[in-house]
Amino acid sequence: MWLHLLFVLIGIMLVLWGADRLTDGAVGLAERMNIPQIVIGLTIVAMGTSMPEFCVSFVSALKGTPDLAVGNIIGSNIFNTMLIVGMAAMVTPIAIPKITVRKDIPFALLSSATLLLFCLDGHLSRVDTGILLILFFFFMAFTLRTAKQMNDTQSQTKKKMKPLVATVWLLVGLGCLIAGSNLFVDGATQVAAAIGVSDAVIGLTIVAGGTSLPELATSVLAARKGNSGIAIGNVLGSNVFNILAILGVTGMISPMQIQGIGLTDLAMLVGSMVLLWLFSFTKYTVSRWEGTILTVLYIGYIGFLIAAIR
Repeated sequence: MWLHLLFVLIGIMLVLWGADRLTDGAVGLAERMNIPQIVIGLTIVAMGTSMPEFCVSFVSALKGTPDLAVGNIIGSNIFNTMLIVGMAAMVTPIAIPKITVRKDIPFALLSSATLLLFCLDGHLSRVDTGILLILFFFFMAFTLRTAKQMNDTQSQTKKKMKPLVATVWLLVGLGCLIAGSNLFVDGATQVAAAIGVSDAVIGLTIVAGGTSLPELATSVLAARKGNSGIAIGNVLGSNVFNILAILGVTGMISPMQIQGIGLTDLAMLVGSMVLLWLFSFTKYTVSRWEGTILTVLYIGYIGFLIAAIR
């Protein structure tokens, strides 16, 4: 089992490093093609931070472990909403823009509620995931249209990456993502079998936490630097992309039977978004005590999963 644990660690390191390199390369090529910064941020960078979840879930579905694939997404979103926002708010209160309260959080909540409804019959069909993809394209179109109405005040003086360097990083990152995802899924599946834990529980905990490390690092550091908009935007963008795009694409290619994901997990997914929305209405800020509540509730949820194993 220790060897498989080593595979899990090596796999997640390759996935995280590969996602970073892939994003750098993609941004470098996009800048060379004079694609606006706002478009890069809303598409390439947002998708780049969710590449670990995508690769792990996609490979899991193809290898016949759909509970690991869906558990990874649900667990990652709960991790994002409760632990990442909670820890970031504990570092410094997070100011929530009004447009986020009115548009982004409701859409993230809609995505979570839609997934809950689709999972109730224990099956994610191509029709279900096709609807998720349609919602994703609608969200991206609406977001980009809104963004274009805002002035892009970002500096354009940053030195652009050379095309060859950007291409190399893009290919190296993609290769690490593919290799790391395979290693990670194989290792996690074997560890789950060795200790008698379901793929769903592994996906909801270890895999979810591991693939959400980019969001955790980005949001906590952004909060420390006073960039609370980046902290909350990173979490919400990742949550929407995880459900609508990742499960949408994965399910269209390989429909999934879901057995180990319980109503408690789905309720936590939706409930965490409702709680974040309610906290956001209090002076459009997530305070330290509200962040503490989110963090404690997440720890309690993980405790519940561990207790259920025994």
